[in-house]
Amino acid sequence: MSVQSAAARPASTILLLREGKSAIEVFMMVRHYQIEFASGALVFPGGSVDPGDRDIVEDPALCDVSAGSDATALQFRVAAIRETFEESGILLARPHGSQDLIAASRAAAIADAHRVALCEGKTSFREILATNELIPAVDRLAHYAHWITPEGQPKRFDTHFFLAKAPPEQVGTHDGRESTDSIWVSPQEALEGGRSGRFILPFPTTRNLIKLGKQPSVEAALEDARGSRVVTVMPVITKDGGKRYLRIPAEAGYDGELFDVPAR
Repeated sequence: MSVQSAAARPASTILLLREGKSAIEVFMMVRHYQIEFASGALVFPGGSVDPGDRDIVEDPALCDVSAGSDATALQFRVAAIRETFEESGILLARPHGSQDLIAASRAAAIADAHRVALCEGKTSFREILATNELIPAVDRLAHYAHWITPEGQPKRFDTHFFLAKAPPEQVGTHDGRESTDSIWVSPQEALEGGRSGRFILPFPTTRNLIKLGKQPSVEAALEDARGSRVVTVMPVITKDGGKRYLRIPAEAGYDGELFDVPAR
C-alpha cells in the first residue's frame, strides 16, 4: 500500500549568523527525541506559519510593508522571526520609529517575561509586539532557499530559509521543550559532526550548511543571498544503475543534481 501524500505545510526557518574566530558560525539546536518530525536532528530554528503571522502582516502598526514584499512573503518572514524567538529567545525586532534592533538587555527581559507563555499558547506574538511597541525586523532577513518535502511523505513542509545576522549580544538558548541543546557552530564543524555521527543532519540542512560554508564572512553570505535567485527544491527519489538517489535541480546551487539517499 502506498503512503498517501500529505499537503505541504507552510514553514520558515532562519540561519542566524555571527562571525566566529576563524569562520562564520550559525545557531543550531538539537530537536527533542520525542518530537515527531526530525527527532534528535541538529537543525536551524524554525517551524510552521501560523494564522497569527498573517494578522501581524495585516496590521500596519506591527509590520513594515514598505520593503515591497507581498503579504504571503511577509508572512513567512514574520513566522521565521516568531519561531526564532520561541525556540532560541533571540528577538529580531526594533522599537517603533527606530532603525536599530532592540537592545539585548530588553530582548532578554521580554523573553523572560513572555517566551514560556508564548510557547504554551497563553499569549501571542502579536500581543508581545504590541505591548512592547515593537515591529519584526523583516528587512533584516535575506531569502536563502526554498525546500519542499518530497511527495509521498506523511508529513510535508513547504519551507522558506532565510539568513540573518544575529543581533549583537543576543546569544540564544534552546527552549528545553522542542529542543534539548543549542550551539553556535561553524558549517564545517556541523558537517564533520554529521559524518562522525555526533550530529544527525537532515538532507536539506546538510546541503545548506555546505553552501553556507563557502562564504568568507556574514556580510558576504548576506550579500550573496540578496543577489541570488532562489530555486525551489523538492527532492525526487530516482534510480541510476540500480542505486537510489535524491534528484534536485542543478540550478538550485547545491553543487550537483544527484545525491545519495541519506541513511535512516
